[in-house]
Amino acid sequence: MEYNIKQYLDATYLKTAEQAKLSEKENTVVIESSINEAIKEDFKLIMIRPEYVALAKKKIVGAKSKVLVGTVIDFPKGQHGIDYKLIEAEKAINDGADELDYVVDYEAFKLGKIDYIKEQVLNGTRLGLNNNKIVKWIIEIAALSDGQIIQLTVLIKNIVLSNFKENQFDKVFVKSSTGFYVTTDGSPNGATFPAIVLMLENAFPLSVKASGGVKNREDAIKMIKLGVKRIGTSSAKDIVNGANSNFDY
Repeated sequence: MEYNIKQYLDATYLKTAEQAKLSEKENTVVIESSINEAIKEDFKLIMIRPEYVALAKKKIVGAKSKVLVGTVIDFPKGQHGIDYKLIEAEKAINDGADELDYVVDYEAFKLGKIDYIKEQVLNGTRLGLNNNKIVKWIIEIAALSDGQIIQLTVLIKNIVLSNFKENQFDKVFVKSSTGFYVTTDGSPNGATFPAIVLMLENAFPLSVKASGGVKNREDAIKMIKLGVKRIGTSSAKDIVNGANSNFDY
């Protein structure tokens, strides 16, 4: 089977100027270049930080492109609380975001604060779906055990199935990683095949996004064959061109 791989790729640039070791002006140039590349290559989506959503939307509309604009909410740790998530998400929607990738408070989940997690997933999802946006929940698999990956994936799925309509289920994803989590043992901080299988087995009928760690076309195709609907990567062009990427996400 031939895959239009570009339509699975969320081309991603989420570094701050400080993280990129650039000035704000230099980092903005990189972001603009990433947006322009996504337009030129016709990727599914450009994933950027919230403060650049309006810029991306303006460029895409000006180019009469179909590229979607995605952004991250409460990134990268998800620990600022429900109100913060909703305020940031609402601003992103007003700025033109098509997709909202929320970071679930995975540390609160690990501490057993299940009602709190349910509340943020319910309210964050409702805000997105009520505004006809795609919603993704980043669970940060590198911070979780296999059992916790399963539990959190099922928790998100059950909230969606219990509170929203069947025709909305395909608008909600469980997403693997931020790409910014620092592992203490040098293990991968992004999507791995075993973890993605666990997510796919437990998320259905919700979709799964594999983010971080997919750096070549072969691995991207393998992820798609497993069943992922999106791949988040800073290596989108290399993946399309069949090259191996040295990028860290």
